Amino acid sequence: MSTEINPIKTERDGAILLITLDRPKANAIDLKTSHLMGEVFRDFRDDPDLRVAILTGAGGKFFCPGWDLKAAADGDAVDGDYGVGGFGGLQELRDMNKPVIAAVNGIACGGGLELALSADMILAADHASFALPEIRSGTVADAASIKLPKRIPYHIAMELLLTGRWFDADEAHRWGLVNEIVPADQLMNRAWELARLLASGPPLVYAAIKEIVRDAEDSKFQTTMNRVTKRQLASVDILYSSDDQLEGARAFAEKRDPVWKGK
Repeated sequence: MSTEINPIKTERDGAILLITLDRPKANAIDLKTSHLMGEVFRDFRDDPDLRVAILTGAGGKFFCPGWDLKAAADGDAVDGDYGVGGFGGLQELRDMNKPVIAAVNGIACGGGLELALSADMILAADHASFALPEIRSGTVADAASIKLPKRIPYHIAMELLLTGRWFDADEAHRWGLVNEIVPADQLMNRAWELARLLASGPPLVYAAIKEIVRDAEDSKFQTTMNRVTKRQLASVDILYSSDDQLEGARAFAEKRDPVWKGK
């Protein structure tokens, strides 16, 4: 009798949640896995005691190659219902106002690269490699076509989308696609170090930053500024009425470290 293994592993350490995609052999995502990831990210978003998430892949070779084409060939609809948050549970998840770190521990291509792009910070192992090979399969890297030209120089983004060529961690860092390159055996230590730094920070400010950034993506500068100053963004309104904002001012005046409560 076969036993089905949960392809999503989670580890909770204080206010940090480690999410590991563990679906041998390559951590590809099928519909079931996408649904499970959506549930995990939704629960992370809605848990007031969690402040930061780390997303990585099991093993040392693959972060995620994206969509499971073998599952698709067996009837897993590519245009199916990917679950809450869309493909991989993150790139379309509404109101995700907490920091997410992608620790790319190997190959990140297609939807796997799009998943990494949905994080707020990307750390890459020194052997990591990237590509958007959808064009070779006669389809479009839809999320990357939207996001990539906004993240790196337009002509480089178009080259990567139109050719599907591979590029290494050094090139990804050169174009600003990843924050840091880390030796493979130190990647998760660095991810936890960064997560702990963020977890010690003001969660209501993080929420406001993320909502302002999202609002500004499709708005003119003054439009978003007006929404901020008039407290028309929910996270900004909560921040400006919070005990944490008073705590920040008190801590500065008293020359001590602030104690953030997220209230």
